[in-house]
Amino acid sequence: MTTEILATTERKMTRAVEAMERDFQGLRTGRASTSLVERLHVDYYGTQTPLNQLASISVPEPHQIVIQPWDRGVIGGIEKAILKSDIGLMPNVDGTLIRLNIPPLTEERRKDIVRSVHKRMEEARVEIRNLRREAADALRKEERDGTVGADESHRQLEQLQRITDRVIADVDRLGDVKEQEVLEV
Repeated sequence: MTTEILATTERKMTRAVEAMERDFQGLRTGRASTSLVERLHVDYYGTQTPLNQLASISVPEPHQIVIQPWDRGVIGGIEKAILKSDIGLMPNVDGTLIRLNIPPLTEERRKDIVRSVHKRMEEARVEIRNLRREAADALRKEERDGTVGADESHRQLEQLQRITDRVIADVDRLGDVKEQEVLEV
């Protein structure tokens, strides 16, 4: 049972890191990326639908994103969704296309993005620590119930701490990479 607890906890911790990484993809850097807009939700005939299910999204130039909806009637909804989002871009409607020009980031905006990167990193760390605490409580409960000896319980807790340290190091590494990407001029 103890190895199941450790394996389950490690999977949950890894998923927390993956969620943080997906959130990082939505943060704007100096370059155009389809991940900036593909998760935006657009009101499509009364239903909130992800943009990547309503249009093709491409990056023809390093500082431009082009959105080509499959249904011309949704152009206004896409424009509203982009304006309501916090990506800070102005959509240019060009007939059946929507163009998003990505201007270079100002120093102040870069610092704001770095702050949000640090905030998201801390949220991931807290989630990982909570998972560690839950797993440690479960391991101690097994020791109290008598299904696991004290030595084995101690070894499992040490292994849990090693897993936690490794996953938090991944969070720090990914956060540092994203921070460098944002600060790159």
